[in-house]
Amino acid sequence: MSAATPANPHHRRWQASLHKVRARIETVPPFRASGRVVRATGMVIEAIGLQAPLGSACRIELPTPYRHEATRHAEAQVVGFAGERLFLMPLAEITGLLPGARVFPLGDGGGNGHGTRRFPLGDALLGRVVDGNGEPLDGQPPLDEVPHAPLQTPPLNPLSRAPIERQIDVGIRAINALLAVGRGQRMGLFAGSGVGKSVLLGMMARFTRADVIVVGLIGERGREVQDFIDNILGPEGRRRAVVVAAPADTSPLQRLQGAAYATRLAEGFRDEGRDVLLIMDSLTRYAMAQREIALAIGEPPATKGYPPSVFAKLPSLVERAGNAERGGGSITAFYTVLTEGDDQQDPIADSARAILDGHIVLSRELAEAGHYPAIDIETSISRAMTAIVDDGQLQLAQRFKRLFSRYQRNRDLISVGAYSPGHDPQLDEAVQCYPELEAFLQQRIDDCAPLEASHRRLASTLGGTR
Repeated sequence: MSAATPANPHHRRWQASLHKVRARIETVPPFRASGRVVRATGMVIEAIGLQAPLGSACRIELPTPYRHEATRHAEAQVVGFAGERLFLMPLAEITGLLPGARVFPLGDGGGNGHGTRRFPLGDALLGRVVDGNGEPLDGQPPLDEVPHAPLQTPPLNPLSRAPIERQIDVGIRAINALLAVGRGQRMGLFAGSGVGKSVLLGMMARFTRADVIVVGLIGERGREVQDFIDNILGPEGRRRAVVVAAPADTSPLQRLQGAAYATRLAEGFRDEGRDVLLIMDSLTRYAMAQREIALAIGEPPATKGYPPSVFAKLPSLVERAGNAERGGGSITAFYTVLTEGDDQQDPIADSARAILDGHIVLSRELAEAGHYPAIDIETSISRAMTAIVDDGQLQLAQRFKRLFSRYQRNRDLISVGAYSPGHDPQLDEAVQCYPELEAFLQQRIDDCAPLEASHRRLASTLGGTR
């Protein structure tokens, strides 16, 4: 093309693309850093000859049965180091690993640059089920073309967060009326096995008024993942939800990553100004995964076999939820905590109570009696309730709990016939209205109890007991 000939738009675009490619090629160093495997014991692989930061991803070269096949790689993450030795943990089970296998930083183009793993985010994930790596589990197209971002985000300044001021509707009568949950609150759901926590979570996922729902199924049985999606979440809940599944048969690193990825998805939607409901099932399995990793790399156990790093990981995960700045979005989070043998003093349960904004305890005794949801209203509390409901509603809730607790403390006397009316007016009142109190706390799985209806039902239940 001569100097006098005007450049056409196609030629200019072609030149711009060529310049971009050239700029990328010029940044590639002329050599490629690598290390080699010197030891593999249990879940931990040790490598030397490579410098990689803690938490970065690597690829381990695996042998191929036939020469014409492409080289296989297994992905791993740096979980610790000692001197010049790196401790790596694979994201999936590795077969065929040989001594001296080469280790490369993920995304390394050479030199000392280390790639950071990036995960799909955004609206394209609504209605999808993905694993802890962001790979689809639902048989639908891959998510290669959607925006990607790393899992790590800078922590929010606690002074810039919007306060919890507005109650949200979760569709559960006992919670709406007696354990009010605020926009941006983080609640714990404490339960043993088989007391209906998954059903309660599914009801909240379907009934809660939120723009987006993010569900993290961490460390649960694989069968429960399918059951939760099809039977508990249902088509209505799934349309506006993203499900991240890292079942019990995945590596502990995958389980940790799945919880972090679910939280990162919720943060992405919150940063767009949306109200997000984050459901994490369960926080205990997350802690157990961190315990497995910490013990494998030699960290000493501290409390009931849990190393100190476990109790540092929990608040760093939970604190990422909550409100953004004023006028921004929010993440209202429910974390399930498994109480082994219904022991409320389990170290993880005790630690979770300290960092969450309230807890809902599910009772095995109520579940065995067919009382669903099996919420133990006496031992449950919402720390934000006084800031988000008016005085009248708060007084009704306190009165309900007072009457219910009075009856429960005297239940044995009443059941053996040792109670006689007329001696204790408050107990007489509790005995008279107990059937209505008990009926108020029960709710069918397909029955949605909106916020205003729950408040009216509470007022009418206590109306005859003033």
